[in-house]
Amino acid sequence: MSLVELIARADTRGLAASGLACLDRCVPLLDGDDEALRPLWGTLADASGDAPGPDWAEALAQVRDKLAGPDATGEDEAVVLARRMLAAAPAECSGPALRTWADACSAASLRIHRLLDPAAGAAPEGDVPRDAGTEGLPPLVAAELRRQAGVLELLAGHGAAGVRPALEVSTEGRRVLRAVVSRRARGRG
Repeated sequence: MSLVELIARADTRGLAASGLACLDRCVPLLDGDDEALRPLWGTLADASGDAPGPDWAEALAQVRDKLAGPDATGEDEAVVLARRMLAAAPAECSGPALRTWADACSAASLRIHRLLDPAAGAAPEGDVPRDAGTEGLPPLVAAELRRQAGVLELLAGHGAAGVRPALEVSTEGRRVLRAVVSRRARGRG
């Protein structure tokens, strides 16, 4: 099943986890530590039914305060995209706004990975196709596409029990992106 189909079929918890996982993998661009999004992950794990817990809005406000950065003026595109993911997170974790956010996070995270992938070339253009496989994609982008699909599959197959493995998938991706960001900063310095 393609990433687009997985997002279309996801329940509320799956959509929240999908958007959150994309944002979590991009936290290194926001100068956030590995625990920055833990309050939001907690609301997904603690929830009953298929929706995040009632503390989502409060946890989101805490995360936004913690990751508040400077005005986006002068920041590169990858950082701006990551800031937009955080800013667009819906305070009410339900309904069409959540689906829109998860879909936008998916596209933005893939774009960020394309921008940061050294194998993508000097000026990677266009959106990453999300309705096909990984063939022909640069390695960092292909891995992100697989991670996004993996998170959605875990939540679809395991419900609340899929949150912890989804977080582990996200943590692995965050470590990879942190290394890429670090290498990129050394190259500029």
